[in-house]
Amino acid sequence: MTRTISIHSFRRGTGKSSITANLTSILAVQGQRVGVIDTSVQTPGMHVLFGLDEAKIKYSLNDYLWGDCQIEDTIHDVTAHLHPGLDIAGQVFLIPASTKLKDITRALHQGYETSLVSEGLQKFSRLLNLDTLLIDTHAGLSDATLLSIAISDVTVVIVRLDEQNYYGTGIMVDVARELGVPAVYLVLNEVPAGFDYAAVRQEIERTYKCEVVAMLPYSDELMALASTSIFSLEYPDHPITAIFKRLAARIVV
Repeated sequence: MTRTISIHSFRRGTGKSSITANLTSILAVQGQRVGVIDTSVQTPGMHVLFGLDEAKIKYSLNDYLWGDCQIEDTIHDVTAHLHPGLDIAGQVFLIPASTKLKDITRALHQGYETSLVSEGLQKFSRLLNLDTLLIDTHAGLSDATLLSIAISDVTVVIVRLDEQNYYGTGIMVDVARELGVPAVYLVLNEVPAGFDYAAVRQEIERTYKCEVVAMLPYSDELMALASTSIFSLEYPDHPITAIFKRLAARIVV
């Protein structure tokens, strides 16, 4: 049975998509069949991280949500793009959001039938016999985001250490609990050097009554990649990759 995990943040720019891509790749290297869906139709970007050429995207999630194709028409096997020359034991299947300006504008102004999201995710999981499905959600609150969280087994909220993120994170944790998500976790990203990690973890967990399952330090190497490739595959022996592996093991049980 597929384990569905939504990766969310209250604000953009928290590293949500990068974390999703790294978790996906680690699970695939370990032999899992992993699905990824970019539900951020207003700000698409997962295709870049997985090396999928825009010109090869005939149908996207947008097309499915507007009734122009079936969900299976939107699925792209991106395993071969993960890292040239690296033997990946599993597979990665991506459903991208459209990068066309007219589609993004349409999504912003007209929206779409959100009930199709649930139907599409279920069919995606069934057709590909997925072990894990990762949903890269749109930041903030929207109907599609709430639906994605509601149908998940796990919701992981990404947090950066600033006041706006603190406020929004409290909202997202409460929403996930109200929606009955079985497990809600926090990941602190880009934690500056010099912070007392133990004290920060304790304070965040006390404030939100929610487990911090990973604390990712700021990394010049990660910033230098600029979304051109996936960190854990480029730096398999890096301490941050070890954190990603522990995070994957914690949320995929």
